[in-house]
Amino acid sequence: MNKPAGAGGTEGGVGRFFIGLIMMVVGGYLFLNNIHVGHHFRFGMGYGLFSIGGLSITSGYVLIPFIFGIGMIFYNSKNYIGWFLAIASIAMLAFGVITSIHFTFRRMTAFELISILVLLIGGLGLFLSSLRNMSKSQDEDS
Repeated sequence: MNKPAGAGGTEGGVGRFFIGLIMMVVGGYLFLNNIHVGHHFRFGMGYGLFSIGGLSITSGYVLIPFIFGIGMIFYNSKNYIGWFLAIASIAMLAFGVITSIHFTFRRMTAFELISILVLLIGGLGLFLSSLRNMSKSQDEDS
């Protein structure tokens, strides 16, 4: 006789599935809610990886090839150099913005951090264990 399938089509507990899912969601929310995202992007900020003769390329300098590229595109839309300059400048500008972002964790007690981690990781473990087959004996007529 076929038993009704539990979580994930196995005989794992449906209750464990939902409790683990709720714990993961709450722990993930609390974890992400305590991260502060900041930036220090400005047009005078230099790109650390790119320097020419000891002079670093700032994010404002990236707009110069962009201006030339846009001019070339409007003069002749089939000009590959203009398209390359414009796209490369936008990519460099996006790179500069993304690399200037920094993440900090807000000030909290050890109890708060441990509670968040227990909810997040414990919920993940409970969720994954509900997907396992929990029966001790395997049915032979399957």
